[in-house]
Amino acid sequence: MKNGKHAHKLALIVCASGALLASCASPPPVPDLGRIYNTSAQNIGDQRTPVCVIPGIMGSKLESEGGQKVWGAFTFGSADTDTPKGARALALPMEYGTPLVSLRDDVLPTEVLDVVVADVAIFRGLEFGAYVDILKTLAAGQYRDQSLGSSGAVDYGGLHYTCFQCAYDWRRDVSEQAVALHEKIVEAQQAARVVRKLPQGAPIKVDIVAHSMGGMVLRYYLLYGPHALPTDGSRPPVTWEGAQNISRAIVIGTPHAGSIIALEQLVDGLDLNPIFPNYRPAIIGTMPALYGLLTRPRHARVVDTSGATVDLYDPAVWQHYRWGIANEGVKTDRILKWLLPEAASREERHSIAIDHLKKCLAKAKQLHEALDVAAPVPPGLTLHLFAGDAIDTPEVITVSETGEIEITSTGPGDGTVTRDSALMDERIGGEWRTGLQSPIPWASIQFISADHLGLTASPDFADNALFLLLEAPKN
Repeated sequence: MKNGKHAHKLALIVCASGALLASCASPPPVPDLGRIYNTSAQNIGDQRTPVCVIPGIMGSKLESEGGQKVWGAFTFGSADTDTPKGARALALPMEYGTPLVSLRDDVLPTEVLDVVVADVAIFRGLEFGAYVDILKTLAAGQYRDQSLGSSGAVDYGGLHYTCFQCAYDWRRDVSEQAVALHEKIVEAQQAARVVRKLPQGAPIKVDIVAHSMGGMVLRYYLLYGPHALPTDGSRPPVTWEGAQNISRAIVIGTPHAGSIIALEQLVDGLDLNPIFPNYRPAIIGTMPALYGLLTRPRHARVVDTSGATVDLYDPAVWQHYRWGIANEGVKTDRILKWLLPEAASREERHSIAIDHLKKCLAKAKQLHEALDVAAPVPPGLTLHLFAGDAIDTPEVITVSETGEIEITSTGPGDGTVTRDSALMDERIGGEWRTGLQSPIPWASIQFISADHLGLTASPDFADNALFLLLEAPKN
């Protein structure tokens, strides 16, 4: 008995030791969301605010008008980018002198991708899976998903839908996707009017939950409504037109200030693993949205060996370093032959590719200028951020004289998006001042110890998101 007492005291001493504390600690408790929010969820009734969910990059299935699976189904008959036909299906068209908004193919977004999980880069952990975890959170709050109900995957017993997926073409310029978001919001509003027996045009607001690049689509829509960026390259006036339809906007792990991983992928391509096709630089380099994920030069996230900032908006830089689609090598030209079969020569193909690069970089700069404007949020709208800050995340790339890129610095983040990018902290690369300096008027900020995809699976996210949607006071 005496020895038992001594053993118990020794155990307490060992557990008090900082070196061994982790081995003695029990797993962190997880909140019972049903117990916490069931009463709130049950009592909102027909007045429940609809929710639209926006996935991140590569998070929507793409399909041709002929029925071919272009992205999101990696089975026989799907587009294989290791072949000329498959490469042309996924890449966006290129044409000398034609504006990006006019370069169209027959590929359309069909639904949010929620079944495939891959752990690879912005790309690091494709945006799959995140949507599933968001749905689980909303289900705990008794939100009913329209797509799952319509397909018969879930029987909601005839109850009206309150959760709507916003699939979009993640290849195209982010500002163009504001139209797809608006259409989904209108659909959600109309569903709510029917349930509440309101007349056509009666004002209905929705809540938005957006992950990663989906948060950029959301912010653009809030500021400018369902209107793409002007073709003349100018910055549109802030109208907050989209904000008229939205009450709460929740963004998760959005790279508001970009991610250097986007530059890595545009330069080196995206080789997921042996199961997936190889997405070469000349293929993903046709997609304006990826350039929109680049970092701003003023934040000094890409530098040369002397420490000078590299201007990623400058096409001459890409040509000088032979980056991505600007590479004149044999391997790049082989893919350009696939993408531009009507081009008569290597010189013509290269000329078209450089023209396309210039348009994508100009569009990225125009998008950044539109998103980075500081404007007071209108009454009735609140912006809420969930971001990671517990994982070393690539934050600075150094470029050698020959154009080779190397990650030379990391910082707090979620492994894909740095903390300061999620915050849009303008102190980075400039003068340090006390207090966050961001053009985004955040109503609340919640940091989570998880990776880019794990943010949406975190109990902390689920608990706080449901509080915002179900119980937080409305403006």
